[in-house]
Amino acid sequence: MQKGMHTDTERCVRAVRSKDARFDGWFYTAVLTTGIYCRPSCPVVPPRPENMVFHPSAAACQQAGFRACKRCRPDTSPGSPEWNHRADLVGRAMRLIADGVVDREGVPGLAARLGYSTRQLERQLLAELGAGPLALARAQRAQTARLLVETTDLPMAQIAFAAGFSSVRTFNDTVREVFALSPSDLRTRAPRNGPRGTPGVLSLRLPFRAPLNPDNLFGHLAATAVPGVEEWRDGAYRRTLRLPYGHGIVALTPRPDHIACRLRLSDPRDLTVAISRCRRMLDLDADPVAVDEQLRTDPVLAPLVDKAPGRRVPRTVDEAEFAVRAVLGQQVSTAAARTHAARLVTAHGTPVDDPEGGLTHLFPTPGALAALDPGTLAMPRTRRTTFTTLVRRLADGGLHLGADSDWPETRAELLALPGFGPWTVDVIAMRALGDPDAFLPTDLGIRRAARELGLPSTPAALTARAAAWRPWRAYAVQYLWATDSHPINFLPV
Repeated sequence: MQKGMHTDTERCVRAVRSKDARFDGWFYTAVLTTGIYCRPSCPVVPPRPENMVFHPSAAACQQAGFRACKRCRPDTSPGSPEWNHRADLVGRAMRLIADGVVDREGVPGLAARLGYSTRQLERQLLAELGAGPLALARAQRAQTARLLVETTDLPMAQIAFAAGFSSVRTFNDTVREVFALSPSDLRTRAPRNGPRGTPGVLSLRLPFRAPLNPDNLFGHLAATAVPGVEEWRDGAYRRTLRLPYGHGIVALTPRPDHIACRLRLSDPRDLTVAISRCRRMLDLDADPVAVDEQLRTDPVLAPLVDKAPGRRVPRTVDEAEFAVRAVLGQQVSTAAARTHAARLVTAHGTPVDDPEGGLTHLFPTPGALAALDPGTLAMPRTRRTTFTTLVRRLADGGLHLGADSDWPETRAELLALPGFGPWTVDVIAMRALGDPDAFLPTDLGIRRAARELGLPSTPAALTARAAAWRPWRAYAVQYLWATDSHPINFLPV
């Protein structure tokens, strides 16, 4: 699959006829005779090819006057995997739009973050996605509104503002235009599978492209969980979330065909951002077929991929938090890193109330950590300097880590910090910035796996061999790590 797939009509028609779910989110099918748009895997009888036109985004379909199909619900497709691995303007913009930046800061705020004019930004998004930033954000608001209408008993006015609409009238008009139903009709038609659940808790299904191997994904998150901020309980990974309007607590449970998500938010306006960050942390918009096909071309990796396909890269919901934790984990065991982090959480984190118990704090902000007394840090002097320099740069804005980070530029900025070597920079690039090609040739686990598999074990030679795995070397890291018996590789019991 490749950029601009919607322009390959013959290939799109084949995907629609085969109802191939792997293409959901890559393109959308608009049907001229019915005025609706669908995902490629829509279960209805495919229309005649001459009645199909293809668009790169749900927003483009809506801009062209098409309504979302009530059967396949194309607005709930997994996101395009392109926004995971592209570091250009459009990729960075789409990650920020998913994080709700347009709703909070407007198009000028989005453009300013990216260092472009609003005109340049709109031109590139229109050229590639058939819709500008406002239309793309509107499509996202409509999806959030539908989710709240169908899964909660919140009043419609509260849903309108929680989804990011400026007025109830705009909310009503958008829902009718996109779904051809009023908000109240959407709620009436929604399936009621038992009781609504715990008041104040949203229960959602996060879709993904199959296959998905949860072992290393949830195993890594659980094994490195910081007490008070994260925990594994009753088959779910739970953690606190610092969000633009408040905070939240999420529980994520792997299921065969989706991730079950339970969200408790202090402010419902944070729903879109919370979902986006959880999807990003679990790497749910990845294209595992494309990744695994590339890695299978190496005869050494092929058996590892065939044994457990669909490994994802465990990421983060907070880039600054992960960078701090990466420094705490330098040259110490996983258990020691968790202990260091837990002390910081207890002393400097923001307390939160968890009705289910177990979670007590939000991870400390860079500002809170920059204000602490360095003498209280139980770590060698050189790492203490590394830590204090990092949190000061994060706190004063001299270093920005986020979904919109320019990967090469941010790598250079990190390498310039004292105590930041290739391992620390690459692990931040892989798990915080989301670079799918980040590689860790100096990592002890990777070097041990390389020796056992007959791969070169020196960093330079292994990097040269790994060139064949590009642009998916971060996924190769997951398969190499999985050869070890470390707890990060196993779904907790």
